[in-house]
Amino acid sequence: MPMMGCWGQRKSEETRDLEKKQKRANRRIDEQLKKDKQVYRATHRLLLLGAGESGKSTIVKQMKILHQNSFDEQERRQKIADIKKNIRDAIITITGAMSTLTPPVPLADHTLQSRVDYIQDVATQPEFSYPSEFYEHTELLWKDGGVQACYERSNEYQLIDCAQYFLDRLSVVKQSDYLPTDQDILRCRVLTSGIYETKFEVNHVKFHMFDVGGQRDERRKWIQCFNEVRAIIFVAACSSYDMVLREDPSQNRLREALDLFRSVWNNRWLKKISTILFLNKQDILEQKITDGKSKLEDYYPEFVSYTVPERPLHPAEEECPKSFCCLPVMTSSRVPRQSTQQADDNPEVMRAKYFIRDEFMRICTAGSHSTPSHQHRCYPHFTCAVDTENIRRVFNDCKDIIQRKHLVDIEML
Repeated sequence: MPMMGCWGQRKSEETRDLEKKQKRANRRIDEQLKKDKQVYRATHRLLLLGAGESGKSTIVKQMKILHQNSFDEQERRQKIADIKKNIRDAIITITGAMSTLTPPVPLADHTLQSRVDYIQDVATQPEFSYPSEFYEHTELLWKDGGVQACYERSNEYQLIDCAQYFLDRLSVVKQSDYLPTDQDILRCRVLTSGIYETKFEVNHVKFHMFDVGGQRDERRKWIQCFNEVRAIIFVAACSSYDMVLREDPSQNRLREALDLFRSVWNNRWLKKISTILFLNKQDILEQKITDGKSKLEDYYPEFVSYTVPERPLHPAEEECPKSFCCLPVMTSSRVPRQSTQQADDNPEVMRAKYFIRDEFMRICTAGSHSTPSHQHRCYPHFTCAVDTENIRRVFNDCKDIIQRKHLVDIEML
């Protein structure tokens, strides 16, 4: 019997030791879960939305350049194939459109027809290897007056924005030792399909940015990303006022962006999420308005009678006009806030950019008869996604807006 007592006592001690270990393990798990929850709550999840080819993926690349030490050599080399494909797609599209436009565009130098035939018959092969003659044909065709005239009418057919940029850089890209620059990577166009997450940190603040495809058949995936989103960044290509969708030639691209913005703004799952509106491609918009070949009023007749607001907004105010019910904005003390355009803008360019901005902002105020909730505001910014300094300034402002909203949400402001 005494032996049984000793055994029972030893077992009891072992049980107590085991329980103590389990309690310590549970405490560590609880502490880790608490830390993870704090990190999760402090991480700002941003959802990039917008129609196809609006510049969303370029914004993601800028975040990598600005906050992830840019691209390493391996990543740059991996982009070469995409850049060459952009060049091939561009010259195939332009030379193909010459005969399909109304009226058609002839070559200025008819002796180049054999080179057009090569581009259309050989360069279109699936396993094309980019031999030296491809670059020779492409360079000569790109210099032709007829090809240039067809390029000038590119709003009448589907052409990637980076066509001119890379065709102008053909002599550089064709070199055997070519390594893409940051600007090359920013300009490179690759169709986004699916959902891509980018993680980065700005001044010890963590951000997760989700980029999803903007084409119509990709939008059904958006709802998967709505949970726990701190803010939506909606990207709209302002320069697309004279273009139609790839997937629906009957629909104007800018009107599609406005319709899509309306559906996002009015979505019942997003009523507590603020939207940061990137009015993108201001550089291309300025060029189109200045050239005067494609008039905004031809596509939006109401532009004829539009006037810029009486008191032109200072760059420090323009992204958050009081008339559109935005929260006060905390601007960076290190980087002055400004838009892509300066105060001495061409008046027509200024009128065009504010007209497009107001078209979007009217959606935010439509049917709003009372003061809107601070949780659902719109903050418009004029952007040029390929301009790293512009995106640096704009994102600094966005960071302040997002952090301020976070503090309001947790009732610290």
